[in-house]
Amino acid sequence: MGIQKILIANRGEISIRIARTAAELGIQTAAVFATDDAAALHVRAGDEAHALAGAGPAAYLDQAAILDAARAVGADAIHPGYGFLSENARFAAAVIEAGLTFVGPNPDVIARFGDKAVARAVAAAAGAPIAPGLPAPVTEADAAAFLRDQGPGGGVMLKAAAGGGGRGMRPVRVGDDLAAAFARCQAEAEAAFGDGRLYVEKFMPSARHIEVQVLGDKTGAVTHLWERECSLQRQRQKLIEIAPAPALAAGVRRRLLDAAVAIARTAGLDSLSTIEFLVDAASAATDDGAEIAFIEANARLQVEHTVTEAVTGLDLVEIQIRLAEGETLAALGVAEPPVPRGLALQARVNMETMTAEGVARPAGGRFSAFDPPTGPGVRVDHAGYA
Repeated sequence: MGIQKILIANRGEISIRIARTAAELGIQTAAVFATDDAAALHVRAGDEAHALAGAGPAAYLDQAAILDAARAVGADAIHPGYGFLSENARFAAAVIEAGLTFVGPNPDVIARFGDKAVARAVAAAAGAPIAPGLPAPVTEADAAAFLRDQGPGGGVMLKAAAGGGGRGMRPVRVGDDLAAAFARCQAEAEAAFGDGRLYVEKFMPSARHIEVQVLGDKTGAVTHLWERECSLQRQRQKLIEIAPAPALAAGVRRRLLDAAVAIARTAGLDSLSTIEFLVDAASAATDDGAEIAFIEANARLQVEHTVTEAVTGLDLVEIQIRLAEGETLAALGVAEPPVPRGLALQARVNMETMTAEGVARPAGGRFSAFDPPTGPGVRVDHAGYA
């Protein structure tokens, strides 16, 4: 018997999306909500909702409370969405130990992909290209020596070993800037992930960012659903996603897809994940041998999964659920990737405020947009967690 009821351990758009797909599959859902989210739309999207004791992001990160909620509503599965607990290997293990189904990769895969230094080792073992670098934990002296080794005009990228979302990451091209950047990355990593370890890679100053959607099942079968372009970013945050990636040499595309599948297979992937690469921008469109380098893997559904759905005609949330139930790629009809049709683009709208120094920071609350000089303009209410 398959999954009967899913507790959705998230909020907002992705919670609504999971509830919609589950309903189409005849699976009941229960939402959870923090005290300050009682009026949020996702609370009404499922069959029922369960209140959490806390407020803000902390409520959705309370593992014990989420498990208690699953028991209270009689769920037999938990879907973490993206963000929050979606890449927490200990949480995934706790869900399984509680006798529930975790809709996502197994805890070992989450642990391997969640530590970027370990993920680099997995990629190397798979024979995938990786950027030259030093594994975590590096010291400031290690990073300084590696920067000197890059020679005139070279640079390094400092990265949080347990990082993601562009936090704990900074490029450095001048030796005098290293100390401040190293301290800032460590502080960001410690605050965001509770882990201040850093590693360092050679900086590619002109690179495209390409990610490959991969999936695997419990038999060990692995395949891909093509790639997405996410090169247009600001402060290392993605703004535009395109599927499939435009202006990419056929040989480069094949190398990226093959490397991603090899990494997923080596890691033992049994759900959806994304494998991300840098590609030399100057030659990516014309040279099959353009430089490529693995940068990270995300053991969860990506925010931008919908552009892949648009060009393949597949429902990735449904695939996630079916894989969690033990279905094979062959039974789902995705043992071979479908030929993508057309091109899909996702543009993200960020709520931000500018500091006096001209730096953009995440913001929430009420904002005004497109106020004409003679009219009241448009008022939009929004409360969210960046």
